[in-house]
Amino acid sequence: MANIKSAKKRINVINKKAALNKSKKSALKTAEKRFLEALEAGDMALAQERFFYFEKRMSQYSANGLFHINAAARKISRLRKRLNAAAE
Repeated sequence: MANIKSAKKRINVINKKAALNKSKKSALKTAEKRFLEALEAGDMALAQERFFYFEKRMSQYSANGLFHINAAARKISRLRKRLNAAAE
């Protein structure tokens, strides 16, 4: 355990950020899962709505450094490809 006051504060800040990042990643996984469920059910309007939500959040989180920008783009691209294939 840290003895210096500033080090103790940094530990608290890091723990808060880690909890927030974990929450964001979990919410994003849930959004992806709901999109895939809508896609499998064949509800294209709902799937498209859920994809746009996922895409927006993924772009925001990658811009803030939660995910690498290229990893986010790759994930969005793959899901967009599945949406387009299902729409045909």
